[in-house]
Amino acid sequence: ELNNPVPGWWTWMFLLACAVALGYLFLMPGLGTYQGLLGYSSAGEVAQQQARMAEAVRPIYARFDTMSVPQIAADAGAREIGQRLFLNTCAQCHGSDAKGGPSFPNLADKDWLYGGSPEAITQTITYGRIGVMPAWKAAIAPKAAGDIAQYVRSLSGLDADPERVLRGQRDYQTYCIACHGADGKGNQVLGAPNLTDEVWLYGSSEASIVKTILDGRENHMPAHGDILTPVQIKLLTAWVWGLSNKP
Repeated sequence: ELNNPVPGWWTWMFLLACAVALGYLFLMPGLGTYQGLLGYSSAGEVAQQQARMAEAVRPIYARFDTMSVPQIAADAGAREIGQRLFLNTCAQCHGSDAKGGPSFPNLADKDWLYGGSPEAITQTITYGRIGVMPAWKAAIAPKAAGDIAQYVRSLSGLDADPERVLRGQRDYQTYCIACHGADGKGNQVLGAPNLTDEVWLYGSSEASIVKTILDGRENHMPAHGDILTPVQIKLLTAWVWGLSNKP
């Protein structure tokens, strides 16, 4: 019935493979939470590579340590490095031209949610931001939200129904004034947008504004303090700051 014994060489090769596998599991992680005798991890390998790369490029960044953000923004070589950092780190959300898109702020104008000073930009890049517009659908009826939208549109000179604007102004003063201010110019401490300019993160149509009022919005700018070095953050800050503050 062809029930032949296994060749000796095959048996020894199988035992050798088992020994190699056991040795690997002893030296490397592979059994539950056991880290292995060598303590290897892919995250650790990446960290080591990043440390070696940071050490290799340290001389390139050394001259920027003592320079201010405006000085760096006026340096052509520094701005080129800052642009490369932006393209690698920020362009996925803000676009390669830094002009943003729906829900992502335009960084090339002078409109800032949290302030456009070098210090504010550095803080945003380092620690990130979480912007929250609360949902008001439990307190504001859709019709009233539409009236508020008409009032908000009127603040920036867009077409609006005068009668609905009057009704919307009353509700605005009840629900919106605490964050956006009596004049609608926002509050950079809270990240509340200026409603009197022509800058809109989600669009200026009544439907878009009503959705914002009723459903709320939440934006998350991730922190990069653990990804970029302090001098890289300074270079990136200088490049972004320089977009709206030409040297």
